[in-house]
Amino acid sequence: MRDAAKGAGRRLEGNAGAQRWRILGRTMGALAAVVTVLALAERLGASERAVGWAFIGITIGAFVVVGIASRTTRIAEYYVAGRKIPALFNGMATAADWMSAASYIGLAGTLFALGYDGVAYIMGWTGGYVLLAVFLGPYLRKFGQYTIPDFLGARYGGNLPRLVGVVAAVATSFTYLVAQITGVGIVMSRLLGLSFSVGVGLGLAAILVCSMLGGMKAVTWAQVGQYLVLLLAYLVPVSVMSYRATGVPVAGLMYGQVLQKIDARERQLIADPAERAVHEALLAEHAAATAAGTAEGPAPAPLAPYLQPFARTDVTNFLALTLCLMVGTAGLPHILMRYYTVPSVREARSSVGWSLLFISLLYVGAPAYAAFARWEVLDQVVGLPIADLPAWMTRWAQVGLVSWRDVNGDGLLQLGELRIGADAVVLASPEIAGLPFAISGLVAAAGLAAALSTSDGLLLTISNVLSHDLYYKVLNPGASIRRRLSISRAFLVLTAALAAWAATFRLSIIVEVVAWAFSLAAASFFPALVMGVWDKRANKAGAVVGMLVGFAVTLYYLVASRYFGVAWWGIRTVGSGIFGIPLGFLAILLVSRLTSPPSRELQEFVESVRYPRGAARGGSLD
Repeated sequence: MRDAAKGAGRRLEGNAGAQRWRILGRTMGALAAVVTVLALAERLGASERAVGWAFIGITIGAFVVVGIASRTTRIAEYYVAGRKIPALFNGMATAADWMSAASYIGLAGTLFALGYDGVAYIMGWTGGYVLLAVFLGPYLRKFGQYTIPDFLGARYGGNLPRLVGVVAAVATSFTYLVAQITGVGIVMSRLLGLSFSVGVGLGLAAILVCSMLGGMKAVTWAQVGQYLVLLLAYLVPVSVMSYRATGVPVAGLMYGQVLQKIDARERQLIADPAERAVHEALLAEHAAATAAGTAEGPAPAPLAPYLQPFARTDVTNFLALTLCLMVGTAGLPHILMRYYTVPSVREARSSVGWSLLFISLLYVGAPAYAAFARWEVLDQVVGLPIADLPAWMTRWAQVGLVSWRDVNGDGLLQLGELRIGADAVVLASPEIAGLPFAISGLVAAAGLAAALSTSDGLLLTISNVLSHDLYYKVLNPGASIRRRLSISRAFLVLTAALAAWAATFRLSIIVEVVAWAFSLAAASFFPALVMGVWDKRANKAGAVVGMLVGFAVTLYYLVASRYFGVAWWGIRTVGSGIFGIPLGFLAILLVSRLTSPPSRELQEFVESVRYPRGAARGGSLD
């Protein structure tokens, strides 16, 4: 009888799995149909503006529909989607949450500019999921809390660790959020011709409708749909560019051939006297501006082949950045919260695997995007008369992401005279490849979806820690469910407004701002979370001191190195966490050993959490 019950359970699970794949297939088919219809409309005379509005309307409309369909007044559904999200869909939602504007818009552009040295971003961001799977994800789910500060409060005891966690979560998530909103403004500016601020406002309106009505439940299902949009939009242009350059539309397998062409072409340019003269003139200009205190941005990159290792950054900074991104991935509150939404510890483990699979489908395309786009520029643009430059350059110059200047006055465009912003490469690739505007619209809509999905998760993270951990757990434990939801929604609106205002300053490229958030998360959360799971002797005093030390040291170095010229051992701003991470671990270890240990009961429970079996602690939030 028991075997029969197990067999019936397996059949039900298999049927549910088949149904999920059918749903995904139908959704992808519907997306392909929409793109085909809009491409036909363009051929029949529809304007680029009309096609752009159609894509944006569909993207934002989907947000609104999901928000309305998933609206809830249950606290458990609002905070953790009722803990009912299957591992497959949670993996897709995590991938969409992860494939933010930085990854979708900025990663290929960073590789376009840095070549080999940009691989640190891919290694760090994907390697972080290994740390999640091994050290944190399943164990946080088994502990059974609802936010990361909630875990800190329950594990270490008292409100002080919770409050320090609130501060770190808000600072980290807000920094990341500003980068995503910048991506929203860039997409809206190019696709619809709107001003940056108007585009940001329109995108945030959709985010607020979705997250305010349905919380984590709505956000999760919106992110599943957004991942499918991201996958389709990311693969189409790069596949076309691969076919044009190699005759094979499988970009991930063929871009190595293009790298060889890039290397040969750039070695020719390095030997070109005109190119060298331009480079020397730009270096002299930057040196003079630096002496006068008017320099903007770093010095021109060295004249070095694209594939030369450590030509644009040194080994120390390469490794520091990789470590910060890996550890930061495993410490980001909005990613860690995804493992609270699954039904069990087993599903939490499976979610990590699905997340890596779905992320890899996109990340394999990033270096291919960079390579094919760089080859198109080298082959089709560099060397042209400046009066004959292609129209896509003018369009992206209006957005402020492409610029050129005839430094040596010869009327021809040298590589050193051209600036293509990292945030433009993916969005401009369809135009660079000469594809229909419908494909540009799809890519831009996917960039918007990436920014919106991550923004949604970040906004919800900030509002939840403020409403649940600060207001409900500390200030007003007797608050009703209605009151708690109202407070959370008020924080959503306030946070969105502040982030939109901060984004207008355009502090740096998207990828760099995101790297700041990763360093802060790595130094503040990761040591306390890992020690909380794996060191039963770690106590409240150690956790508080460790989080404060890690966060403060990283924040100081981030600001001081970025704006005041401080440089410890030559480490750049994006690797700021390299100082805070070890100091955080060391502080927790030493202070915990010098002060009273946690209770025996808590130590036994912490030890039990490390085993894969067992139910999660904690009841319903209702």
